[in-house]
Amino acid sequence: MVKQAGFEVTTRARGTYLIDRQVQEIVAASGIDTGLCQVFVQHTSASLILCENADPQVRRDLEVFMTRLAPDGDPLFDHTQEGPDDMPAHVRTVLTQNGITLPVRRGRLALGTWQGLYLWEHRAQGHHRHLIVSVWD
Repeated sequence: MVKQAGFEVTTRARGTYLIDRQVQEIVAASGIDTGLCQVFVQHTSASLILCENADPQVRRDLEVFMTRLAPDGDPLFDHTQEGPDDMPAHVRTVLTQNGITLPVRRGRLALGTWQGLYLWEHRAQGHHRHLIVSVWD
């Protein structure tokens, strides 16, 4: 049996947004005790990461790394229709992931002690990001 629901995250700017609570609510509502949860972000300039949730410096360091790897306005990129951060955002998404599958145990996401599930906004300006959560046993 598969249960599916969606939700939206409104981002303010580039950065990470914890989405554990929203996903956990969907898992709990599914009634599935043991199974899998797949989360998918329906965009090409935002991604999902499973990351350390205790020290925010980890996520800041990831942002610094990605900024060095795919800087805004890099003359290497021809695709600039939506601004200098557009193509770098696509590169960042391709290098990370737009879908992630997590185990469900006892009706909850089976995350480790220091793990958090984050939406990573790669554009400089905020956006409305749509996510789909599928839970099955």
